Amino acid sequence: MSITSALALFSAMLLLAIIPGPGVVAVVARSMTSGFSHGAVTALGIVMGDYVFILLCLSGLSIIAETMGGVFTAIKYLGAAYLIWLGIKLIGSPSGVGKIEGVRETSYLSNLLIGLLTTLGNPKAILFYVSFFPTFLDMAALSIPEIFAILLVTTLSVGGVMLGYAYLAARASTLLSKSTSSRSVNLIGGGVLIGGGAVLAARA
Repeated sequence: MSITSALALFSAMLLLAIIPGPGVVAVVARSMTSGFSHGAVTALGIVMGDYVFILLCLSGLSIIAETMGGVFTAIKYLGAAYLIWLGIKLIGSPSGVGKIEGVRETSYLSNLLIGLLTTLGNPKAILFYVSFFPTFLDMAALSIPEIFAILLVTTLSVGGVMLGYAYLAARASTLLSKSTSSRSVNLIGGGVLIGGGAVLAARA
């Protein structure tokens, strides 16, 4: 893979990552309710999910994703239900923003799983990679270093965008908490979580 191909792949993945989707919603929701570090860990989970699909694609095992469609669908609904549950808990909390038990105190592992489930809940992503990568790569001649380069490009593009969303959401939450009541911020954060779960569940 040449430098030109790597830069082209990076630019394309960066633009695609910027487009809001379930992953962005999950990162924004966790950043608003629990802070930047939790949003960053959610972003890491999203990137790890992309790793899974990319490696399946590059190894020629994309058929696995197709035959395991029911499993991925179950993962999608599990992730959606968890986001909606967190949103309901947050809206029902009388305390300050992000201070409720089960939301602020969710472990980093829980946030990592939210990101991972959000990505794995979209099995059609691997079909996207199957059709997308040949535009930039010689799929039949990829070496191990080139595969690591692809994962690095994914980390920098998708991970970088998600971290940007996490930072902006955390800043927005801080500003909102200073300018409005904590109850209002809880309602906004809870609404984002519920909306993210609904988007994930409805995604074809």
